[in-house]
Amino acid sequence: MLSDDISTQAVRGLPNGTADRRFQRVNVSILGRYMLADRREFPCQVLSMSPGDAVVIAPVPGIIGERIIAYLDHLGRIEGTILSQVDGGFVMDIAASPRKRDKMAAQLTWLANKDLLNLPEDRRHERVVPDIRHSTVVLDDGRRYNCKIIDISLSGAAVELDVRPAMGTPITLGRMRARVVRHFQNGVAVEFAAAQEMLTVVQQNLRMN
Repeated sequence: MLSDDISTQAVRGLPNGTADRRFQRVNVSILGRYMLADRREFPCQVLSMSPGDAVVIAPVPGIIGERIIAYLDHLGRIEGTILSQVDGGFVMDIAASPRKRDKMAAQLTWLANKDLLNLPEDRRHERVVPDIRHSTVVLDDGRRYNCKIIDISLSGAAVELDVRPAMGTPITLGRMRARVVRHFQNGVAVEFAAAQEMLTVVQQNLRMN
């Protein structure tokens, strides 16, 4: 389940349920999951977004003023409130610090242009196929699953897995703490809780407990 710890700074809707138009939206296609105030979780897709708001396609639209937490591919966690309902979803504002908004603006620019400019995937570290291919994924409730490592980097890994925990779910991969950041057809991508210094250390920590 997604964490529901809304930041201590109050999330406030804007007057008349309108989005903050200081920021210009860009067209994107970002998959993710969101959680309503009653803690129900659903998959979603963001169609357009700015550092201040987002248009979200969602199976359950919620109600105006309702608090939302979402985990989105490439962007991670965002939080805010529903400003208005649209056909098939809702518009939400985004509560974020100025520093996080600046980072989000850069990420959105990259996402909006990567297909047009044929840019490569945004990977902070080089990924390699490890010598150790088999490991385990353990969820916080103790459930354990065998997995196959597709590739690794200093900051994360892609693994073949029979289950797909919700994005943002904390896991243990081998002996490393991580969280799920993306789903794909045969498994998930995870980001380590702390970036490692050497790939040999990553491989050592993939060993099953």
